[in-house]
Amino acid sequence: MRNEAMDAFVERVRADSDIVAVVSSYVALKKKGNRYWGCCPFHHENTPSFSVVPEQGFFYCFGCHVGGNVFKFLSLIENIPYFDAIKWQAEKLNIPLPQRERSASQMARDKKIEELRRVHEMAQAFFHNCLTKTHYGDAAKAYLAGRGIDASIIEAFGIGCAPPAWDKLAVAFQKRGVPPALLEESGLVTKRQKSDGYYDRFRDRAIIPIRDARGRVVAFGGRILSMGEPKYLNSPETLIFNKRRLLFGLDRAHRAIARAGFAVIVEGYMDAISVAAAGIENVVASLGTAFTAEQARLLLRYAPELRFCYDSDAAGQEATLRALAVARDVGAAVKVLRVPDGKDPDEYIRKYGKEAFQTLIEAALPYVEYRMMRVLEAADKESLQGRLDALSSLLPVFAEVKSPAELGSYIVRTARELTLDEGLIRAEIGRAGGSLASPAAARETTRRAFKKADDALRRAGRVVLATAWRDAPITEHIAALVPFAAFPTAEQTQALSWLHDLHVAGEAPTDARAQAELTEAAIAEISRALAEDTAAADALEAYDDSMRRLRKAYLAQLYEEHTRRADQWEKENDARFLQELAQIQRIKNEMEGL
Repeated sequence: MRNEAMDAFVERVRADSDIVAVVSSYVALKKKGNRYWGCCPFHHENTPSFSVVPEQGFFYCFGCHVGGNVFKFLSLIENIPYFDAIKWQAEKLNIPLPQRERSASQMARDKKIEELRRVHEMAQAFFHNCLTKTHYGDAAKAYLAGRGIDASIIEAFGIGCAPPAWDKLAVAFQKRGVPPALLEESGLVTKRQKSDGYYDRFRDRAIIPIRDARGRVVAFGGRILSMGEPKYLNSPETLIFNKRRLLFGLDRAHRAIARAGFAVIVEGYMDAISVAAAGIENVVASLGTAFTAEQARLLLRYAPELRFCYDSDAAGQEATLRALAVARDVGAAVKVLRVPDGKDPDEYIRKYGKEAFQTLIEAALPYVEYRMMRVLEAADKESLQGRLDALSSLLPVFAEVKSPAELGSYIVRTARELTLDEGLIRAEIGRAGGSLASPAAARETTRRAFKKADDALRRAGRVVLATAWRDAPITEHIAALVPFAAFPTAEQTQALSWLHDLHVAGEAPTDARAQAELTEAAIAEISRALAEDTAAADALEAYDDSMRRLRKAYLAQLYEEHTRRADQWEKENDARFLQELAQIQRIKNEMEGL
């Protein structure tokens, strides 16, 4: 059921929003004709392919094929949900959000989330003040200085410390009226088991605030300052903190990731802080858990490539292999940084400097290279069986290689490393055949097989779609010549059907309504249709040519259908065979006329 007050609110925010002004605050735009162009903020490029169409309120990138309205742009660039982007823009425009009816449980949940966010902001200030304004921070300052973290980095990340006492935070917050139950639910304190009261979860630790994608504090990480275990301690999961769906530093790094075209993923927040402090901004860290598909998809919003830089020890390299599998399974291109001397990124930067680490980033190994290196380093090259076992482990890796020349170079290298005959290796690869293809490679092959070519017919559909957006009544003419279902893509079918329904209802399309009611793919197709450059003087001619092309394709489809039907009925001696022949001739005549 549509909410008229909310619809009116969204429409007001949309009408008051200048998409060029909003986008220009993030992207340098230049006007060409009736469009604005710039380099896309969502993927790395040197030649501008990102277009804004102010009259229609849409943007579209011809490089990464992302498109939508001003709210969609804000949701992507700020990494926030779509409706949050509407509220974000409304706040900037001083447009109040209409009140909506909520159930008692919804109101209670929303209130709890608000309380948890408030108490985490209070805790961040408490820890930060302990570090910067009290003697409790002396040990933490010394520790941080030893890791190259100065006052500017402390301020930038809001770093703090927890005093070496059992209940400093618990007592201070209860005096300020924070209910003990809320403190316990936030994970900041723990209830005593053998007596009344609570004790602080974080004690004698350097404290790192963990923020969500919008920069709000949702949890903390603590590094022990004296002897004790665990070395690192994180907040428990709460209503506002799910470590599988969050990456440390993403609130600061997402724009740099989009500019660079890749993200650098490290294991811990101290590594991420050290790398960022060295001036390398496109870095994030997972949070005490294995890298997840949710985290990979989150990063793929900004860049197609992920470069992993986990610790060089055995545990770190095993974690790397698992992370690579997860990332490749969701379609990411992956590389691996090799940090020498068994050091982690933080140690390496402190010893060798930013430039040396930047060199490691640039020299990151592609997936196949890394897998080969791992197998060859671990191989028992002294025995024939060890060398054959290594070759067996390499066969699935070779199945990933598409280029014959590249595969040939790997075979030569493997033969040299394992002192095996090249012919033997080629024979083993041939014997294994297609059964070695990984699930990810098989999915990629299928994806390519079914990927629609951006051919003339699809472009014709976009010309017609753009015309229908500007003049919805023309959908009557379109439907009379080509059924919407016969258009080249499902996205065009959905968008045209939607425009026709609006026309029938006497309503006009808006970008906000399209964003709310259509699929992401249909929105992108509309955005591209409006962004493609068709001169206004040629618009009618372009529409006529496109409809003629689409009509001919539709008739060709009908011709095949009637021909199959005629063949079937002729075999069955059905009199309807003659009717089909008449239909075939009529269609043929019209096609020749076109």
